Amino acid sequence: MEKSTRPHILVLPFPAEGHIKPMFNLAKLLSHRGHRITFVNTHHNHNRLLQFTDLPSFHTQFPHFHFASITDGVPVDLPPNEFELLISPSSRSQVAKEFRDLLWGFVEKPRRWDPPCCIIADGIMSTVSMNVAQELGVPVITFRTYSATATWVSIHVSKIIQEGLMDLQHPEDLDKVLTSIPGLENSLRECDLPPILKLKPGSLFIDFYIKETLTMTQASGLILNTFDQLEAPIITKLTTIFPKVYTIGPLHTLTKTQITNNNSSTLHLRKEDRRCITSLDHQKAKSVLYVSFGTLVKLSHEQLLEFWHGLVNSLKPFLWVIRHDLIIGKGDLGNNVPMELELGTKERGLMVDWAPQEKVLAHPSVGGFLTHSGWNSTLECITEGVPMLCWPLIAEQTINSRCVSEQWGIGLNMNGTCDRLIVEKMVKNLMENRIRFENSANEMSKKARESVQETGSSFHNLENLIKDIRSMKVMR
Repeated sequence: MEKSTRPHILVLPFPAEGHIKPMFNLAKLLSHRGHRITFVNTHHNHNRLLQFTDLPSFHTQFPHFHFASITDGVPVDLPPNEFELLISPSSRSQVAKEFRDLLWGFVEKPRRWDPPCCIIADGIMSTVSMNVAQELGVPVITFRTYSATATWVSIHVSKIIQEGLMDLQHPEDLDKVLTSIPGLENSLRECDLPPILKLKPGSLFIDFYIKETLTMTQASGLILNTFDQLEAPIITKLTTIFPKVYTIGPLHTLTKTQITNNNSSTLHLRKEDRRCITSLDHQKAKSVLYVSFGTLVKLSHEQLLEFWHGLVNSLKPFLWVIRHDLIIGKGDLGNNVPMELELGTKERGLMVDWAPQEKVLAHPSVGGFLTHSGWNSTLECITEGVPMLCWPLIAEQTINSRCVSEQWGIGLNMNGTCDRLIVEKMVKNLMENRIRFENSANEMSKKARESVQETGSSFHNLENLIKDIRSMKVMR
């Protein structure tokens, strides 16, 4: 075993790209600051990493960063990375067993490095990590990859649902403003709550969500990819639940400020089509609408056509990410694309399978973002000062969308509408009335960038996290 003064940290993300990315950025930062990292992917995601990331270059820059992999528990004859399969009891049981074996080996039979001084576990990997960590005396810090607001709502609503004090099964009015969430009185409507919380008690999804959320509160601390000036009142609320709260976002920006040559160490799980940057180079400033629904959201054929008609009919230039698995069911539209859509797209649009999103949003030609309101996308957009047109669908996206439109005033909420006339109208509204959002968006961008500077809150909070990790050790 290699003895070292470098603390060893085990990092365990949930196996979805939106969770892996911020946790990988944090792991890189900690490795850069002198920690040994074991980053635990599933076998499937590790194979994707090998395919799309230049690992030899990465390890040259980060020699004390190690990748390990465990099962995702999904049978090989079923599609990987399907949420319902990943959270099934049988899958989670297998994941927990392999993670237990991995951690036990590090603690009881250390070979290469010292035992881990702590685990940084995704908030929805809490049941996988917490029991074995407590058994072996390893501290757990939870990283919730949501906003502070969505994290607070999740914890609060999970508790009152578990106690039988809230019934979301039979809402009287989905637009009813909620008054029962401390710190967010009159800010959210019932329809803004995560859809998973509205399922029937006892269902797989809601039981998983509530159990992970409440187990997460046993952690030694909470890491959030946000910054103090964006969500200060709610961050204060979270300090009443967790002993320590570390707000260290925007992590993608903090990483760039602290690690030189960061591009060569970027994690890739998909092949990016960089033609889009060349295309943007030939467009007018702030003229292009960027469209992406992230890595998980899926559209029906009908929904895709409604968005497509709306985009083409808006007469605005657009760049649209169409993942190979974006459409529900097998195949694509084939030869069933209306001629007017083909001609309109050829004239004003570009469709790619995947795009380097941070570079796209930073491009001077991009003037708006039609987004699913995932938290990574929202935070990347805030950092670049780009107004948003929000179409939330799953997870906590409805909360993010509500904050963007009503609390922060940096975009519009489509409220689930998927109609070509409304898409056209709202695209025009966003792109032609940018001045309505620009002051707020630019001010928020300035605060985001200031937070990661040496005098900023996120920089300071990362220093506190590093200091606290260095004081942690296995307690047997």
